[in-house]
Amino acid sequence: MSEMIISTATTARQMLLQQVQAIPEELFDIQPSGFNNTVRWNIGHMVYWMDKYSPLIFNSPPVIPDTYETLFDSGTKPLDWTFAPPSKDAMIEMLTAQLSRLSELTPEMLSEKLSTPFALGPFHFNTSGELLNFILIHEAFHLGTISSQLKVLSSN
Repeated sequence: MSEMIISTATTARQMLLQQVQAIPEELFDIQPSGFNNTVRWNIGHMVYWMDKYSPLIFNSPPVIPDTYETLFDSGTKPLDWTFAPPSKDAMIEMLTAQLSRLSELTPEMLSEKLSTPFALGPFHFNTSGELLNFILIHEAFHLGTISSQLKVLSSN
C-alpha cells in the first residue's frame, strides 16, 4: 500500500508541475471574483504545507524560506501581503525539489508511526503514510481551485 502512496504522490506532483509550468505568470496574481486568493497563493500554499510536514514524513528539516509561512499559511491572503512573493520560477524550483524528495521515500518510512499522533482539526494521523495521503488530498483540492480560477480568468 505504501508503494502506491509514493507512486501517487510522485504522479500528483508531476501533474502539478506540468500545470504550473503551463500557466502564464501574468495570471498568477489576478484574484477572480468569488475566490479568496490567487493562483500564486494556491501554489505557494501547497509548497508550504508539504514542507511543513517534512519533519514528520521525511525525517528532515523544512527547507523553504521563512517567508512562505507569512505568505501561504492557512488564513493568509494576497491582499495582506506586504512584500513580494516568490516568482513562478522560484516556486517551480521548490515544487521540483519536493518531487525529488518524494523519490527518497520508502514504504518502510511511510509505515513508521509518528512519535506523537498528529491532529489537524478533526483529523488524526498516526503514520507518515497517513499524513502524506492527506497532503495528496489537500493538494488535489488546491489544484482544482487553480483550474477553476483559470476557467474564470479565461472567460473574462
